[in-house]
Amino acid sequence: MSEATSTRGGGRMPGFLRRIDPAVATAFACIVVLLLLGSLYSRNFLSVEYLLQQLKVASFLGVIATGMMLVILIGQIDLSVPWVVTTGAMMACAASSFGTTGVVLAIPFGMFCGALLGLINGVGVAYLRIPSMIITLATNAVAQGLMVVYSGGFSPRDSASVPMRYLATAFTIPGVPNAVVVWVVIGAATVFLLTRTTFGRAIYGIGNRERAAYLSGVNTRRIVMTAFAISGALAAFGGVLLAGYASKAAQSMGDAYLLPSIAAVVLGGTSILGGRGSYLGTVAGVILITLLQSILSVMQIEEFGRQVIYGAVIIVMLLLYGRERLAR
Repeated sequence: MSEATSTRGGGRMPGFLRRIDPAVATAFACIVVLLLLGSLYSRNFLSVEYLLQQLKVASFLGVIATGMMLVILIGQIDLSVPWVVTTGAMMACAASSFGTTGVVLAIPFGMFCGALLGLINGVGVAYLRIPSMIITLATNAVAQGLMVVYSGGFSPRDSASVPMRYLATAFTIPGVPNAVVVWVVIGAATVFLLTRTTFGRAIYGIGNRERAAYLSGVNTRRIVMTAFAISGALAAFGGVLLAGYASKAAQSMGDAYLLPSIAAVVLGGTSILGGRGSYLGTVAGVILITLLQSILSVMQIEEFGRQVIYGAVIIVMLLLYGRERLAR
């Protein structure tokens, strides 16, 4: 059937619907289903206060998943997230104990530590050609060892600074948590970076075919290294927000964010093999994972059960995207 016939017959799909990624639409549909299921357990599940609280919780995962998305878009993976998150939180709290100057520099210092760890990952992947899974696991182990030595194996005694608590728990806009505003700002910056800059186009190009991107004049090594550094900085910033939310850092506080951050990205339609995905999909995936965690908590599903679910999601999406890549 021709396009003209389809138009006359009323079967032509509107342009804005054709542009919607099916994976993103599916993620948002699942969010609606989870909201309806949650309302069956509690009438407060659809209240404005509860939804804002869920967005606040989602913002921590959203910041971490933003960095993870950049790494996945280039066809790599960052398994150092757990202890980069913890390092950012612990170092920011440690800096805040050094008077006024420490309080001012606490958040930047925490992010700097995360960016440094991410830079190590990036150099290993881009210049030394070490598989990302190996180098990021090694960096995670190094960060864990350094933080255990720093804390002596005990819970850190340093508290979060006032600015850290303000970002994570306060309300500058009435009714809207600051953490949500922070996530919106980071999200807007990421969308601009991916859609309006040569760096963003290079990210997608490397994910589709790194050699082709290199031959077209892209400095692929620098882009890969930068993507890992940004991922590390955002993971550490997520840890800073978590420390502000809890008023202090804790050992292994980032362990619960590795699989959810990966699952949120791939659930939103970003190919785990790289080269395809939108930030709107990542937002949908983060909200979906957060609501799923809430419902599983209400259903009293143990943590190991949640990890099984996240792992199953990643395996299914990997199989789906793997078939798509082979079909091209």
